[in-house]
Amino acid sequence: MSLRLVRARRTTTLAAALVAAAVAVAVGLAAAPARAATPSTGGATLDPPVVTAPGAWKPAVRTSWDWQLASVPKSPYRAVQMLDFDGFDATKADVAAVHAAGKKAVCYLSGGSWENWRPDAGQFPAALKGKNLDGWAGEKWLDVRDVQKASSTLARLMNARLQMCKDKGFDMVEWDNVDGYQNASGFSLKARDQLIYNQFLFNNTHAYGMSVLLKNDLDQVRQLLPYADGALNEQCFEYDECDLLVPFVQAGKPVFVAEYQRTTGFCTQANALNVNAVNFSLDLDGSTFQPCR
Repeated sequence: MSLRLVRARRTTTLAAALVAAAVAVAVGLAAAPARAATPSTGGATLDPPVVTAPGAWKPAVRTSWDWQLASVPKSPYRAVQMLDFDGFDATKADVAAVHAAGKKAVCYLSGGSWENWRPDAGQFPAALKGKNLDGWAGEKWLDVRDVQKASSTLARLMNARLQMCKDKGFDMVEWDNVDGYQNASGFSLKARDQLIYNQFLFNNTHAYGMSVLLKNDLDQVRQLLPYADGALNEQCFEYDECDLLVPFVQAGKPVFVAEYQRTTGFCTQANALNVNAVNFSLDLDGSTFQPCR
């Protein structure tokens, strides 16, 4: 688990954001035509055709949610429509219990970092592992350029994680740490490399029959909008950058916002933007849950 590591304060006005949103939606939805596909194993390129997942859950713009990563939530659950929790820690029975309660389950995975406690940690070659994630022991950035190779080790490992989520019955995937290009990763990652990787992850998630959330990476919202079914962001109100997520709402896709300190007027702003904002504890341990609506 990791909070967003790089922040850029922005002062874009809401009016300007709405204009930009209209342009972003028009451009984004005009991307390469959607198609069904089998999961890619490498050779990823920029702006591939959008892979669809016709049977996957597509959440509404207004969707209530809870987010717990410190442990897997157990019944009785909070009165929400969607639960987001760790894909490795959860069992198939955990996901079935969430479904039995009439809720959807989101599989949390790190797509951009190696985590030394995961059961597949030993399968990552040293060449894929970069610098430590600042503030998160046991995590290293990954060289996401690897998926551009015809036969990619990283693609194989991430596909195995997607298969795990599918086998456990998850409805959607949250890929974390998909903004390594903005951090001191230990690799010469460019914005283009990140786009290729994120589009690869999102298309493959659809190929496995699940929907997908864009996590943070606000500077690439326009390019990633056609590939994602929603967005999850940390602290965009605290850092005055939620306007960059308006294109998702304009496209009829939900935005989930997590804040870790409740500020005056926070919920008023969130509801005006039509985003699903919740104040959580920093540890995401379920101890704090203050939804705006």
